[in-house]
Amino acid sequence: MTLQLLNFYQHQTFGFKQLCGILRFVKSARRQNYMKKLFYLVSTVIILSTVALAQKGIDTQTNKIKEEGTKSTQQRGNEADGRSIDWGKDKTKVRERLANPYKMNSRRDVLIENVVGILKDNKLIVDESASRMKDGFIVSQPFIFAKGAIITRNELNRYAILQSSDQSWTRGRYTLTIEIQSIDGIQNNVSVTAKVEGRSGNGLVSEWTTLQSTGTAEDEFLVKLVELVTGKVINEPQDSNR
Repeated sequence: MTLQLLNFYQHQTFGFKQLCGILRFVKSARRQNYMKKLFYLVSTVIILSTVALAQKGIDTQTNKIKEEGTKSTQQRGNEADGRSIDWGKDKTKVRERLANPYKMNSRRDVLIENVVGILKDNKLIVDESASRMKDGFIVSQPFIFAKGAIITRNELNRYAILQSSDQSWTRGRYTLTIEIQSIDGIQNNVSVTAKVEGRSGNGLVSEWTTLQSTGTAEDEFLVKLVELVTGKVINEPQDSNR
């Protein structure tokens, strides 16, 4: 009897251990399944958040591009309407031309020497027969400043007013006349006149035509004279916001 109970107890103990093992396995399986589900859920949330943020970034960039395009369109519209655009403080304003005649404080003989010196430095020859040095009347020989059909029109357009747009110009030249009129012992009025001419032809005949001066040649000479006499820099860039 005792032996039979012992055998039965041993069989029951073996079955209980198996049952505990099965329960632990089931619990572990459920836990792993739960972890997998949790992992999949977290991964899904992260992916959706990343897509949303990326889409938000694209929307922000799109809005920025639209705003910049709108500003650019408005600026072009303003320019078309004739309203000025501020390009910044580094913009330089165009210098107004010097007064002609120009009043200068210097002795007359010194001014005459300076005028002759500037002409020679710029390869302009004094016409001795047409000049009256003692009277302060100085005339240069014609100075050719442009040669060739390619560049002559552009250069002529700087120094003269061209009436005909289809005329073929092959050379350009000007003659300077400088007159120094004394006001008193130290003050003088210096006036400069330029005779601008253009040479044109049709292949058979070419001739020089007198053109109306734009005042550029006169102003360029006066600037050199004023800078030499006074030491003042005339063509120095100026800040438009000053």
